[in-house]
Amino acid sequence: MTTSSTSSQYHDGDAARSGLAQLASGDIPYPFSRTRELLAPFEPGTTPEINLTLGEPRETKPPFVIEKMKAAEALLLKYPPINGYPELRAAIAAWVERRYGPSVKLDAETEILPCNGSREGLFFAALPAVGRKSLAAGKQPAILMCNPYYAAYIGAALATNAEPIFLNATPATGNLPDLEKLSANEDLLRRASALYLCSPANPQGVAASADYILEALELARRYDFMLFLDECYSEIYSDKPPVGGIEVAIKTDRRFDNLIVFNSLSKRSNVPGMRSGFSAGDATFLKRLTGIRNLIGPQMPGPAQMASAAIWSEDEHAEANRLSYKEKFDVCDEVLVGRYGYERPDGGFFLWLNVRHFGGGVDTTVTLWKRAGVKVLPGAFLAQTDRFGENPGEDFIRVALVADTDTIRVALERIVSVLD
Repeated sequence: MTTSSTSSQYHDGDAARSGLAQLASGDIPYPFSRTRELLAPFEPGTTPEINLTLGEPRETKPPFVIEKMKAAEALLLKYPPINGYPELRAAIAAWVERRYGPSVKLDAETEILPCNGSREGLFFAALPAVGRKSLAAGKQPAILMCNPYYAAYIGAALATNAEPIFLNATPATGNLPDLEKLSANEDLLRRASALYLCSPANPQGVAASADYILEALELARRYDFMLFLDECYSEIYSDKPPVGGIEVAIKTDRRFDNLIVFNSLSKRSNVPGMRSGFSAGDATFLKRLTGIRNLIGPQMPGPAQMASAAIWSEDEHAEANRLSYKEKFDVCDEVLVGRYGYERPDGGFFLWLNVRHFGGGVDTTVTLWKRAGVKVLPGAFLAQTDRFGENPGEDFIRVALVADTDTIRVALERIVSVLD
């Protein structure tokens, strides 16, 4: 199968092959691999080069991480429990209560399941989501996902031989999927096993409102699919903290039915290498997920669990990180005002810049590398072309604000010097 540099790698015609066959054939390349291939023929036009593609935090990690891991070194002699040590689950429950208020209490035994980063949780959760729902003979399960999306979502859909359905999230829809339009498609909703949403959205940075989350949850309950709410950017915000799925669901009469939220320490606490996250919500679903992970899933190493418990228990470093990102967005406000559709996002650490007038995201990515030595990510590589031929990322580039503030300023000034 051949594709142009701007087109999707997945096509509706691929449904004739199993999802696993599509994964094995490499039809869904990683966005960063595509970007490396795109830019490989060219030298950076300015040095030093500045790479703002990967959303890998570079702020200061909590100072006690290694100390806590060393203190728990003896746990390396034991297989860790698949559902996590009680100390970690208790720390996560306490953090949720601090973050969302004293009325938002999780049962640490049944409503929290630690995982090796949110990516692992998001992927494995698709297995029981598809398995729990019976469909009529000949009906293919569907997994719905925001578009642009995180790679784990489509990987999970294809690995379970579900049909990935891309719900475009554009400025016209408030950069979140149009749930009203979705609610009109009852045939699709009856086939749905899960809906993946990200809030604050990656890459647009829009935070879903409580009403929006409730509407999505009500759809999930009406048609009995799982709402998977990816909240890994929830602790990076400039103004008010984003609403969480747990605090919305707990006010309903069905508690966390049909809802799982995912979060991690990678972004909040600048420890992406620890691979430490959690899933929380629907206790019945988490019991099924625990059983599956007990068969085939990886445990989080014991020392990493104990260090994670300490990190979730300390909030000062997270506040310091927010202040650092606030300084970076202050620079963005200064340099990018009135340019490329820039608006300060609700959360996260990405810029989602409209470069349609400069040839679109792919051409602009090449231009910025060749002329400014700044490496960004084409928006089209973070999305898929829908059945109507629209790729919602085609006009955009994503810029990750993970470098220090001075470097961010230099990069933005280079971008402006090329595009203005």
